[in-house]
Amino acid sequence: NTAEWGGGMWNDNSSITLNNCTIENNTVTYDGGGIYNTYSNPTLTNCTFTNNTADNGGGGMYNDFSSSPMLTDCTFTNNSAFSGGGMYNYENSSPTLTDCTFTNNSVPLFGSGGGMCNRSSSPTLTNCTFMYNYASSNAGGMYNWVCSPSLDGCIFTGNTANLGGGMGNGGDSSPMLTNCTFTSNSANTCGGMFNGNSSPTLTDI
Repeated sequence: NTAEWGGGMWNDNSSITLNNCTIENNTVTYDGGGIYNTYSNPTLTNCTFTNNTADNGGGGMYNDFSSSPMLTDCTFTNNSAFSGGGMYNYENSSPTLTDCTFTNNSVPLFGSGGGMCNRSSSPTLTNCTFMYNYASSNAGGMYNWVCSPSLDGCIFTGNTANLGGGMGNGGDSSPMLTNCTFTSNSANTCGGMFNGNSSPTLTDI
């Protein structure tokens, strides 16, 4: 499917439930190759996002305007976008992700956050894995700008970028990381984590 927003699905002020669903091979000219959420809080369990593309943000999923979906055991693989190859969270959107995996997602054209990009949003992630994601500019795994995400038991491994292979924090961001692991990430500058005007809190890393 090809569209401007939400190639596979667009949720507007909705709270739908998806179980064991596959969102695959969708393309948009703006945001949300797989799913676009605005003012919505869907619940997704054991869903897969594969080979979705967005010319702007959120190859797999784009959350906008206070959308806070809940995802459990979901997988984002081979999705791409200008920013947030796997997922893009914007404008006070704070999704909750548990046991989710972001693998081989990419941001090939100067954008940020191969796996996930957060701007003015603070998601909560528990036991999530970011592996082999790529950003041509900033943060192969996760990029944070003016936000304070919370991560517990998350793994960043094999992600690559020009700056901040695993994670990049900018714009006075204050992420909180507990029991997280950064292994074999690479970048031209700061393979593990890059912090610019930011104050992350790391515990048991």
